Amino acid sequence: MKKNNGERRTMKPKGACLIRASISFPPNLYKTLEEIAKEKKVSLAWVVRDAAEKYITDKPAEVGKSRADAR
Repeated sequence: MKKNNGERRTMKPKGACLIRASISFPPNLYKTLEEIAKEKKVSLAWVVRDAAEKYITDKPAEVGKSRADAR
């Protein structure tokens, strides 16, 4: 992410390998995500990644269970 007249947040460490995903949102949710991104001066992708990270952090037991079930 480029720096632009102010400090920008970045979640990815240098050299990180990222996987591109296509996600569909209901219009009202998409609009809310865009507003959050604009307020924080970050990309919509950053907002979605941040939300996903927080979701995983808040649900460690469920994530571990689903991973075990998939094996």
